[in-house]
Amino acid sequence: MRRLLLGAAILLAPPAFAAAPQPLDSASVPALVAPPAKGSKVLALWSLDCAYCEENLAALRTYQRQHPDTTLIYVATDPMREREALEARLKQARLDDVPSRAYADATPDRMNFLIDPTWGGETPRTLVIHADGSRKAFSGALTAERIAKLVP
Repeated sequence: MRRLLLGAAILLAPPAFAAAPQPLDSASVPALVAPPAKGSKVLALWSLDCAYCEENLAALRTYQRQHPDTTLIYVATDPMREREALEARLKQARLDDVPSRAYADATPDRMNFLIDPTWGGETPRTLVIHADGSRKAFSGALTAERIAKLVP
């Protein structure tokens, strides 16, 4: 009985951490920005030197917990060589249970354009991709009301 309870607890518990940020190169951007099969995909673009990024990541994580049909992915615009710092920042903010990516190409401006051609590279940036292929984007600090408008 103990083994059964332990097994159930392990399966039902949320992950204590997600894997460290994975590399994001130009070849993998099309899959990243592809519409989800259902619901919405939210890309939370952030950087280590961004003043409002942690608040946005936390607000989006709170929203995602209440809306399980929403896929949330953190995308750091910092290079993969900053992987340890990125991982530490997410862990310190207790936001390390969300899949995350970091730029692995040498041309960040090109990556920005591939992710969202209307984006100038400012952070924080939130890109919402709906199952029907429609998109909404917002740059700047998020509120619960703004998130509700982006991800209805």
